[in-house]
Amino acid sequence: QVQLVESGGGLVQPGGSLRLSCGASGSIFIINTMGWYRQAPGKQREVVATVTRGGITNYADSVKGRFTISRDNPKNAVYLQMNSLKPEDTAVYYCNAEIYGLGDTNIRNYWGQGTQVTVSS
Repeated sequence: QVQLVESGGGLVQPGGSLRLSCGASGSIFIINTMGWYRQAPGKQREVVATVTRGGITNYADSVKGRFTISRDNPKNAVYLQMNSLKPEDTAVYYCNAEIYGLGDTNIRNYWGQGTQVTVSS
């Protein structure tokens, strides 16, 4: 059983910062790409940023220069530092990871439960 648990969401004023954390636990052999996605009310879930096991990052155009994704492989963790937050960043943020579990023959895609980020004055 593999589980992703996020933390760090909350309410912040425009221009403020938040740091999201996500840890994977359970019977894990190896984790490939990890990432953050978000879903605003009435909109589809969209990718925010991803990072490969080797540290290659990718960002949505809307967050480039403001958000930074990082990971700690020994801790099976991924982070999202969000700076210069805007009201349009308001959404539920989900952690995602591609994981080979112990005994698995195929990689599986796992999601966290989501954490609310609200940017408002």
